[in-house]
Amino acid sequence: MRRPRGWTKSERWQGDLDQLHALVVRRGGATVFERAFAGPGLGTPANVKSVSKTLLALMTGIAIDRDALAGAEVRVLSALGRPATGDARDEITVGDLLSMRAGLASTSGEDYGAWVASRDWIDFVLTRDLVAEPGGRYIYSTGGWHLLGAIFARATGRNLLDLARGWLGAPLGIEIAPWERDPQGNYMGGNQMALSPRALARVGEMVLNDGAWNGTQVVPASWIATSWEPRVQSQYTGDDYGYGWFLTSIGGHRAAYGRGYGGQVFAVVPSLDLTITITSDPNRPARTAGYFGELQALMNTIVSKV
Repeated sequence: MRRPRGWTKSERWQGDLDQLHALVVRRGGATVFERAFAGPGLGTPANVKSVSKTLLALMTGIAIDRDALAGAEVRVLSALGRPATGDARDEITVGDLLSMRAGLASTSGEDYGAWVASRDWIDFVLTRDLVAEPGGRYIYSTGGWHLLGAIFARATGRNLLDLARGWLGAPLGIEIAPWERDPQGNYMGGNQMALSPRALARVGEMVLNDGAWNGTQVVPASWIATSWEPRVQSQYTGDDYGYGWFLTSIGGHRAAYGRGYGGQVFAVVPSLDLTITITSDPNRPARTAGYFGELQALMNTIVSKV
């Protein structure tokens, strides 16, 4: 596989990023670079961790387009068939879940273990303390995305795996492997989805093509534009956050990306028609001041040399 201009075998990033599993760079529909350094390989599904949130955000646009969801303004409790609580929980919308502004205490980080060990993941999320007003500040929480997946399942009568395969997998011709489920059998929303690096790169190309693939409109172009509207700022990265996408600049170019634990990255740079897909060891942390910072430097290097 040819390298971009200026890339050599001695490039620093190829030897120093010991968590790196695979890298796929595609531009204008062509592969610029792809290599598996470790892990399951380029064509085998890998756990993309919280990049799942970005995929679920894309599925939200499909759900709206197919009338399975009336829109981002839909109230969460109503969509789940739950009774009103008489407090601010009644006001939480799908858009709040997509932008991680539900106002409920987090189920990620130090609270993740208690959540996934609970008997009912949905009830656990819905009964968390209200620590902010819905639509207010950014609170990173996978639990809100699990509610979103459950909303899709209830509205369609199909589980989230079946929907992912039907809405994304089939039109794109990619494999989506089964992943973790809650005690009630709901596939986890917002984490643990499994796609190969090449499959994820294909999703990126579809996004860059305004949601179309091989003549089929997979995701409405208007929804992608809506998803890239800044809603809040992440206190962890400093980047803006839309609906399931971090919004930033890579190498001086406007970009959007999904990020998962361990260093899973799915980035698109519209002005260059460029997709960068990175999978990494899913069992090791990737902090902004550490490995993820190195990945950001890598992406800047890629953008400067394509």
